[in-house]
Amino acid sequence: MHTSSYQKISGFLMAMASAIFWGISGTCAQYLFQSKHVDPAWLVTWRMVLAGTLLILFSIFSEKKAAFAIWKTPKDVSKLLLFGILGMVAVQYTYFYSISLSNAATATILQYIGPVFVLGFYALKNKKWPVLGEYLALIFALAGTFLLVTHGSTESLVISNQALLWGLLSALALAFYTIQPVGLLRSFSPAAITGWGMLVGGIVLTIWTQPWYFSGNWDGETWIAFGYIVIFGTVLAFYFFLTAVSKIGATIASLLCSVEPLAATLTAVLWLGVSFSGYDWTGTILILFTVALLTLSKEKAKK
Repeated sequence: MHTSSYQKISGFLMAMASAIFWGISGTCAQYLFQSKHVDPAWLVTWRMVLAGTLLILFSIFSEKKAAFAIWKTPKDVSKLLLFGILGMVAVQYTYFYSISLSNAATATILQYIGPVFVLGFYALKNKKWPVLGEYLALIFALAGTFLLVTHGSTESLVISNQALLWGLLSALALAFYTIQPVGLLRSFSPAAITGWGMLVGGIVLTIWTQPWYFSGNWDGETWIAFGYIVIFGTVLAFYFFLTAVSKIGATIASLLCSVEPLAATLTAVLWLGVSFSGYDWTGTILILFTVALLTLSKEKAKK
């Protein structure tokens, strides 16, 4: 019993830590874009190459030769390349570019609309209407987004049209990123898939970004923020989340990860002085309710 309780407590703490790490990494990215003039595409390239390499090394250490098994069949290779180039690159770039156009809090919250697009995809695929809880989630998502981007006005936006567009593209990319690798996850470990996907996507991006030419103003603060994004905001966050899933299950771990937008918001407000009104907080809470409802609805359907 004592061991079981310890497993649950450590799982809860790891899930919370991963969400906080992810949230703060978004604020670090905002700091690099707005204060150090780092290019979003440049940052995404290095994040993916470095974090992907570290995750592959972790996979090799824990799985040995199984870390390379995904490269054995052309069908799996094609799926991995699709995931790395269209999934990983898209979800990373749209999110970071959205941050550069608005702020970490708004971009993170808009990305959390992604599960609604996942819901729509499976409803069409399975030709099955959503259940009551999923309809409520859709209403919450629409209401939360409306408050977040308009502050209740029907005449104007409080963020730019570009910021809204890229935020919604980030949510769509997250949906694709969630759906596309499902088949691979049945055969290979998440660490191997994510590591190879990041590395492949990062290498492809180098053709465009030429990351050997440094972008922005580099000093000690820049290196600290950049190092945090790669180590804490990617590698450790991913490792903690996977460990939490093994200890407390995917449903609870996913719900706890809803702390990520709150972490991004609080650090953006307290550290970078981002203005966040009552409308913004209400919209945030509604979108987090969306995630909770969809997660619980999915778990109920499984049972």
